[in-house]
Amino acid sequence: LRVTGIDFLKSENCRLHHTDAYNINNLVVRRGKDFQLLLSLSRELKAADSLTLHFSIGETPTTVRGTLVSLDPKEEEDSNGWKISVVKNSGKECLLSVTSSPAAPVGKYTLNVKAGTSTYKPQNSAVYLLFNPWCEDDVVFLADEAQRKEYVLNDTGYIYVGSAYSIYGRPWNFGQFEEFVLDACMYLLDKSRLKLSSRREPMSVSRSMSALVNANDDNGVLLGNWSGNYNGGTSPSDWIGSVSILQEYYKTKRPVRYGQCWVFAGVLTTVMRCLGIPSRCVSNFNSAHDTEENLRVDIYLNEYGEKLNSLSVDSIWNFHVWNDVWMKRTDLPSGFDGWQAVDSTPQERSEGIFQCGPCPLKAIREGDVYLPFDSKFVYAEVNADKVYWLVKKVNGQNTYTKISTETRGVGMNLSTKAVGRNMRQDITMEYKYPEGSAEERKSMERASSFINSPRMMIRASYASVTPMAFTTEVLQDTVSKTGLQLDVTHTKPLYPGNPLEMAITVKTSTPGSWTINLSGSCQLQSYTGKVQASLGHIKETVKLEGESETQVPLKITPDAYMKTLDSVEDEGLIHITTIAEVQETNDKLTKEMTMNFEYPPITVQMPEKAKLNEEFRCAFIFKNKLNIAMENCKLLVEGLGMFKMSTFDQGDLKPGKIMKSEIICTPTKLGEKKIVAKLTSTQIKAISAEKDIIIT
Repeated sequence: LRVTGIDFLKSENCRLHHTDAYNINNLVVRRGKDFQLLLSLSRELKAADSLTLHFSIGETPTTVRGTLVSLDPKEEEDSNGWKISVVKNSGKECLLSVTSSPAAPVGKYTLNVKAGTSTYKPQNSAVYLLFNPWCEDDVVFLADEAQRKEYVLNDTGYIYVGSAYSIYGRPWNFGQFEEFVLDACMYLLDKSRLKLSSRREPMSVSRSMSALVNANDDNGVLLGNWSGNYNGGTSPSDWIGSVSILQEYYKTKRPVRYGQCWVFAGVLTTVMRCLGIPSRCVSNFNSAHDTEENLRVDIYLNEYGEKLNSLSVDSIWNFHVWNDVWMKRTDLPSGFDGWQAVDSTPQERSEGIFQCGPCPLKAIREGDVYLPFDSKFVYAEVNADKVYWLVKKVNGQNTYTKISTETRGVGMNLSTKAVGRNMRQDITMEYKYPEGSAEERKSMERASSFINSPRMMIRASYASVTPMAFTTEVLQDTVSKTGLQLDVTHTKPLYPGNPLEMAITVKTSTPGSWTINLSGSCQLQSYTGKVQASLGHIKETVKLEGESETQVPLKITPDAYMKTLDSVEDEGLIHITTIAEVQETNDKLTKEMTMNFEYPPITVQMPEKAKLNEEFRCAFIFKNKLNIAMENCKLLVEGLGMFKMSTFDQGDLKPGKIMKSEIICTPTKLGEKKIVAKLTSTQIKAISAEKDIIIT
C-alpha cells in the first residue's frame, strides 16, 4: 500500500474552523475541532494494512513532549489527546477525520503519512494549528458568538486617543488574515524562547508576544521612539494598521522603525487575533507611569503653574494603550479567569525584559497586586493618586510646598471598541470600582498593604530626593473650606493657526469674602505628558463673595505655538494648569486640563456596495479650512481585501484650497469592508477618515 496524494479539503475545513479568511495556501485549523483529509491510495485500504499519520512540530519532535503525534485509525486515541477515525473508505480513496487536542501546542506542524514501509510527504505539508475560542475545552474559549466575531475575526477597528475630556477613535487595520501575517506570527513563536510545551498556554504565549512586539532585548517587531525625531523610519502617527509593519518585519527580520503605544497595541492585537487568542485594544486616559511603585505620582509646578518635567521621575500620560486578552488562568487560584491586561510598549522590565502581563482585570479591581504578572504596575496606571508640589527658589535652593492631592484624576474613561458596533465602550468598571466608593478605597488599602510589604522589594532609591517620606498611605482628596472649584474651558474652536482662546472659571460656595491668587499656564505637550513648549501664563488676583464665580480669560497667539507645532513630528496637545490660593484660609487647589486641536475633515466618496472582482472608484477630498498653509501633505490610504496601502504626496495646500485623490479598487473578499485614510503634514500630524462598503 502506498499513498499517492492528499487533499487537505481546505475550503470545507477552513470554513468550519473560521480560518477561511487567512491569505495562505496551507491548511489552517483550530485545536480541539475535527478536520478531514482525503487520502489517495495505490489500492483499496484493507483491515490488515498499516497506516499512520505523523504530525510533528519543532526541531526534534518526540512523543513524550507531545511534539510528535502518531495517529493510527485502528487505535482510538493517541496519548496526547488527538483522535483519528475513518469516515469513508471506498476504492482508492480514504476519508479520515482528525481531531487535535484542545491543549496541543500551537504552531506549524508537518504531516507525513506512513503506509506499510513507504512514507508520503505532501507538498504544502505544513498545517497551521491555532487556539480555538469556539471550543469549550480550550482555555481561550469565549462563549459569546458576537464577541468571537469582534475579538478574533474582526480585522479592522479603532484605537481611542486624545485626552480624558476629548476622546476620539483612530481607525486601525489589524489585518490578521493578510498575506505573510500568519507566517510572521509563526516566526515570532519560533523566535520566542518558549518551550514547545509552553505554547499550549495562552498565558505564556501572550506574555512572550508582549516582549517580542517591541524591539528591546530580542530584536522584536517595532522600535519605540518618543523623541519627536523619526528620521530613518516612519513617524508613529503615520501608521494606519499593522499589516505593513508585520510584512516588513517578516521580510527583513529586523525591527521596524518607529512605534508608540497605540502602534504596539495595534500590532499585539493583530498577533493575538491571528493566533486565535481573543484580544482588544484598551485606552487608559490619564495613565500613571509610577516608576517608584508607591501608587503616588508627584507633579512639580513653578509659581505660574508650569510643569517642571526635570524634577519628576513619575509621569502621567494623556492616554496609554495596551491590550486585554481572554483566557482561563490555570496557573492562579479560581476567580481570575477572563480578561487579562498585556502591554507590549517597552516601559519597565519584568523578569529582566521589557514585557508586561497577562494580569487579571479582577486582580486589578480587587487590589490583589501580588498576583502574576506585573499587577502592581498595571494597578498604579489606573489608580495612582496625584500630589501637586509648588517649587520656589529660596537662596538658590528649591523649596517644596505641597499644594493639593487628587485621588480621582488617574485611570479615567478606559475605552475599547464596542462589540459589533463602531462605537466606544467604556470599560472602566472592569478595572476599578467607582471613584470614592467604599469598595474602591478598600481595594486601594488592600493594594497598599501588598506594596508596602518588604517582599515586594520597593525601590526606594529615589525617595531620599522627594520632599516627602516614602509611604503608600491611602491619600484623601484635598477639601477646601471655601468650596473652591476651578474649571478650564475653551471659548472658540481650537484650530491650528488661530489664537487659542480659553477661560479659567473660579468658583466659591461658602459665605464670606474671598481673595484668590490665581495663576494659570498653557503648555504644548506630547501625549506622554512631556512638555514641548511653554506658550504663556497669567497671574491675577480675584475677589469673590459667598457663592459666586468669575471667568479669567487665557489667550495664546498663533506666533507663540506654531513654530513648535511645525518643529515636532508628534501631535501636540494643549495643556492648561491652574493654581488657586485663597489668602484668607491658605486653601490651595490645582486643576489640569488637556485639549486637542480641531481639524477640518477628509471626505471619502464611494458607492455603498460593490461586486466581487469588479472595479469601483474611491475619492478622497480635503479642503484646508485653516488660516495656515499645510506643508508636505501626504495622504495614506488602505482597504483590506481591496487594495494595498498607498501613499499620495500632495505637496503644500494653501488656505481655502482643495485636494482630491482617487484610487481604483478591485475587491477580492466578500462582506463588510472598510477604507481608511489619513492625512499628515508638517503642521498637522494626523487627520483620519474611514468609510464602510459591502462587497456582494
